[in-house]
Amino acid sequence: MSRAARWAVVVLVLAVAAVVALWPREDEPTAPPRTAAAKDLGPARAKAALDACPRGAGGPAVLRGVTATCLGDGQPLDVAAALPGKALVNFWATWCVPCQEELRVLDAYAREPGAVPVLIVQVQSKEGDGLELLTKLGVHLPAVFDEADTVRKAFAAAPQLPKSFVVGADGSVAEVTRYPVLTSVEQVREVVG
Repeated sequence: MSRAARWAVVVLVLAVAAVVALWPREDEPTAPPRTAAAKDLGPARAKAALDACPRGAGGPAVLRGVTATCLGDGQPLDVAAALPGKALVNFWATWCVPCQEELRVLDAYAREPGAVPVLIVQVQSKEGDGLELLTKLGVHLPAVFDEADTVRKAFAAAPQLPKSFVVGADGSVAEVTRYPVLTSVEQVREVVG
């Protein structure tokens, strides 16, 4: 056997050994991939001091089976069950400047006696950034993080932000179209009826 042939065999054996060593085995547990969601957001959640996500029963039919993450505690939330009666649902993102004004207005409205419950849904931005922004704004509304955008898709909402919907006590869903951005508590009172 020539010297070149011997080296070719050695290289081939080493290549096969490397493939076998690196090949995943079904009986070996694999660690989950490290993602941004794996980041510990506990301190950010505590600092934001968000109101607890409502957890009831029933809710709009379009949301049954749709889950998102409660920003306040990081736990999965059945969004339909979070809206068992009349409520206002608002979609927002951290990069949306008009959303910031609207979030403050919604928070002020929700603090009034007799206010309809408000649930804010963060989309198109990172969970940690949402917690940071809500802390900065002093907004403490119940909030969900909809990374997969499933809640907004269930509402068949256009991609423009902010976007609000009134959920009726009967589970009906109506888009707020009169005001593109809710800029006063009076406007919120008007749209929720």
